[in-house]
Amino acid sequence: MAAGAAAFLSRTLPSATILSPSPKDVEMPVGEFIDEITPVEHFFVRCHTLIPEVKLGDWKLEIAGLVEKPITLTLDDLKKLPRVEMESVLECAGNGRSFYQPRVAGAQWRFGSVGNARWTGVRLRDVLKRAGLKPEATQLLMDGADVPMGTMPKFQRTLEVKKALDPDTMLAWEMNGRPLTPDHGFPLRVIAPGWASDSWVKWLTRIDAMDHEFDGFWMKTAYRHPNHHVEPGSTVDAKDMIPVTDLNVKSVIATPDAWAKPGLITVQGVAWSNASPVTRVELSADGGKTWSATKLEGRATKYGFRKWSYGWKAVEGQYTLMSKATNAAGQAQPQEPEWNPNGYLYNAAQPRPIAIAATAPPIPTTHDAEAPAEPQSYKAGCFACHDDNMMRQQHLTRAQWDREVTKMTNWGAQVKPEQRNELLDYLSARFR
Repeated sequence: MAAGAAAFLSRTLPSATILSPSPKDVEMPVGEFIDEITPVEHFFVRCHTLIPEVKLGDWKLEIAGLVEKPITLTLDDLKKLPRVEMESVLECAGNGRSFYQPRVAGAQWRFGSVGNARWTGVRLRDVLKRAGLKPEATQLLMDGADVPMGTMPKFQRTLEVKKALDPDTMLAWEMNGRPLTPDHGFPLRVIAPGWASDSWVKWLTRIDAMDHEFDGFWMKTAYRHPNHHVEPGSTVDAKDMIPVTDLNVKSVIATPDAWAKPGLITVQGVAWSNASPVTRVELSADGGKTWSATKLEGRATKYGFRKWSYGWKAVEGQYTLMSKATNAAGQAQPQEPEWNPNGYLYNAAQPRPIAIAATAPPIPTTHDAEAPAEPQSYKAGCFACHDDNMMRQQHLTRAQWDREVTKMTNWGAQVKPEQRNELLDYLSARFR
């Protein structure tokens, strides 16, 4: 079997789905992309901080800023408003980051930081109506109960008023018919369908209406991407970076995995998009040279997963499967990714090597790269907020590690100037 297929098989095992236990980053195995509605227990988790312990009896939602009447609401108050339910995909902006070349820093998601759920709650515009949103308000600053670690900036994101007033934008307290779990934002989170999950603020406690853009780190610096094409590895001027909003059209192959026996094989998966629903999914078995239409299955929804399948008559040999989705607006997955320095919105038709053979090949083993002895500054400086799972994912150059160490020391990591070079030598040698 080709090395690429073997590597794919090894990285899709269930044990590979925990990117970081604390803060909690867990992705769904690729083989689970067979359901239109993702079970909560399989749904990905993305956290920048520790998960807050929120007691419903103490919880409240405050709405302030440019409103006629600042208000405070309990969950019971919200449940008195018209109840709505909607199915929508939730996808991390960094989903697929690990496939970019050159590599970029951040959580190294593969396929699985995305899921589709049925959300229950109220329209955000109905809540804002209670407070009387002033005409000059253009942005809503969303704040949650999570607490930053060290001197990390608090996670706060803004939502454009135009998006907030869209009848599909919600505040949800249920996910798939059950109360939100702490992992997914209990007791209340923002639902911004068609947009990346950075706008879906969890553990929501406060909304401030503003007439200007918020200049906090998580809006001004993080979750931004270039407004034009850039060459891979290029640096981008901050003035040319814009906030991440709409998702890209995308698909994923759930089955088969990296090996299958010869015969008729059902290739299946799901596709999704932004506010423009998926209308077509095509499959290639030769690395994108030729394409065949798949069968769209199940219900067609505006924001949800669309199941698809294809009957493939496979004979023994090495193949590269690819799926490509197109939406009603004519947007289609490219075969080459649009690289960006933060690794957001990856949607290239991802090659999936597969071996068709009578018996399964062995799964290769992997080993950490040889590295210098672990310096004292490694655990002292890096483990205050997370363990080494975050470092193991990265595979960065020394220059990239230098930028990461700068960011972390700005957030309170205890690395003395005289320890910096030794730490960078270690990180770049061990996690390359």
